Amino acid sequence: MDSWITDQQNHVRVRTSKALWHIELNRPHALNSLSLAMVRQLAQVLDAARHDPHVRCLLITGSGSKAFCAGGDIKWVALQVRSGNRAEAEAFFHEEYALDLAMHRFSKPLVVVTHGVTMGGGLGLSAGADIVLATETTHMAMPETRIGFFPDVGATGWLYAKCLAGYPEYLALTGDDVLGFHAVRLGLATHGVESHRLKDVLEALEEAAPRLSPDRSTARRQLFELMASVTRSEAIPQDAAMDAWVRSYFDGVSSVPELLQNLSQCQMQSRLCEGVFRRLSERSPTAVTLTLALLKVQRGRPLEEVFAMDERVARWIIEHHDFWEGVRARLIDKDNRPRWNPSRFEEVLSFGPLDRFLRTEAE
Repeated sequence: MDSWITDQQNHVRVRTSKALWHIELNRPHALNSLSLAMVRQLAQVLDAARHDPHVRCLLITGSGSKAFCAGGDIKWVALQVRSGNRAEAEAFFHEEYALDLAMHRFSKPLVVVTHGVTMGGGLGLSAGADIVLATETTHMAMPETRIGFFPDVGATGWLYAKCLAGYPEYLALTGDDVLGFHAVRLGLATHGVESHRLKDVLEALEEAAPRLSPDRSTARRQLFELMASVTRSEAIPQDAAMDAWVRSYFDGVSSVPELLQNLSQCQMQSRLCEGVFRRLSERSPTAVTLTLALLKVQRGRPLEEVFAMDERVARWIIEHHDFWEGVRARLIDKDNRPRWNPSRFEEVLSFGPLDRFLRTEAE
């Protein structure tokens, strides 16, 4: 491959060959979290690759050993809103969602390596990929309800297309972690590969890239055949008991108070119930209740509609008390003692102008 081509801040690096372009997120001091400038640079690279007839595949990785991408730079977003620069915050979400949708609709196959921390907007980048490689270091989550936000980047839509029953609700509402090769078990990654073998797998990808079909669906089949020959399916764990528990408590859950009541009266895996009950109780009541409403209305919708809804919700929630309070408590002061308002799930009765968008067909 040729040498790295970088953006002005060196936060996005691109290495090109005729068939495979390797894009690296290069902001390791911030766990490769996405700035607005990085989103714009990624969109430009995607557009250039789309129009280059020689490109057969894109590979996206993160710099350093700690993270693929910890998500959008949500602290920066909150500070923009706090300082009265709302337009920049809205531009970030608008352009991030446009980038994510473009990846879902891209004409050529995408391969993403989700080593280390892969959260929020990092999962937004991997969700549109054909091949998502997890390693034993992978640490995935959609943790937004912890900071008074919601699982955006299309998650309330695509989680249903990827995950086992109950897990879309479980992961989105609780923000709980998915570690290592469990990402493959749950459908958030397609293959698992040990870190010490990753270099060999990527070399095999580079060698195969010139032979990939120009048709994305055909190339995807070719890539799955390649990965089947260079990864080990026996490394993927199984956890039937956890799957049954999640399905029992979260699949089709109708309301957050009902969910909390069921968890408090747990009849199976009581310690697990107690832990999830405690963590849910610590989340923003507004964010969790809003997330459940979104899960109900977004399921099965075209991604274009899902992302449009995400943008509406983002514009509303960045002005809500809980968003700043969550960012303050978790990312700025780091006292981990957010003071949510309202503080009880039963008190969350309305989402103002969002209400008319959140009515499901059943209602």
